[in-house]
Amino acid sequence: MSQFVAFGECMIELSSREGSLHQGFGGDVFNTCVYLKRTFKYIDSGLLTAVGQDLQSEQMVATFAREQLNIQNVLRHPQLIPGLYWIHNDEVGEKIFNYWRDNSAAKRTIELVNASNIQSLGSADIFFFSGISLAILPKEDQAKFFDLLNQLKKQGVKIAFDPNYRPKLWANPQDAKDLFHQCFLLSDILLPGVEDFSLLYGIEDEQGVLEFLAVYDIKELVLKNGAKHVTVQYKNKQTVVTITPVTNVVDTTSAGDSFNGVYFGARLNGYDIETSVKMASRIAGEVVQHKGAIVDADIFSKKVKQLFLDFAPAK
Repeated sequence: MSQFVAFGECMIELSSREGSLHQGFGGDVFNTCVYLKRTFKYIDSGLLTAVGQDLQSEQMVATFAREQLNIQNVLRHPQLIPGLYWIHNDEVGEKIFNYWRDNSAAKRTIELVNASNIQSLGSADIFFFSGISLAILPKEDQAKFFDLLNQLKKQGVKIAFDPNYRPKLWANPQDAKDLFHQCFLLSDILLPGVEDFSLLYGIEDEQGVLEFLAVYDIKELVLKNGAKHVTVQYKNKQTVVTITPVTNVVDTTSAGDSFNGVYFGARLNGYDIETSVKMASRIAGEVVQHKGAIVDADIFSKKVKQLFLDFAPAK
């Protein structure tokens, strides 16, 4: 069985729906794991994260289990509790967040990692993290995190990174640039958006991003350009994959997360890179037509069935 592990934070999600407040759970890498597992049920999808020992933590771990995620590396902090965010959407479906996460258990994940965790992570096919995962890391844990990445890479685990740059999470842009440089050096798979480079580096177009990344030894590059298209670079071949635009955008919260999850799942399931992008884009386009980070399971199941009717099994 193929194994996928994502490092980062899952939080309590509060959202307004039809005049009432709804509680759920969300976070970029959690969402990625869920959409991967829901689409490709025979892939082991799990999190490296930390929760507390409170009621909300128990509910969160129960949600992981209900989504059939691997919880072997969900660690427990003796004092801290999960972070929280409140989300609402503007008139075109764009997300607006308010966070309460400064002292969350997930921020202390790396200091809780032990030899047993490292051994289990070494059996993964892909280890994934994002710029948000990095942004919540205390400075004193950054070196230990990169030591972990190096250990996993030496054991043959593919390192995958999505910059997912959120300026509000960083003390200053230079901190992000310094850490991203280390990530680019270690990444086998990179899934940036042009927007990430526009916000952080002032690079406004795809060609500029490709030129910036050319100095790094990235095996598999998936460059997302919003709803326009995706440019992929693999084995010295560059391909532009056209995206079918979605007209009924309700909530963009998990657009990138669902894309990433289905893309990783498709690749692990043997699909070629172009087909994987098409499958991921299809699902992302469905997800943005529903409210919340995680689409209702029954609704999503119908979309997955149609997906596999439209795409032949990988050879």
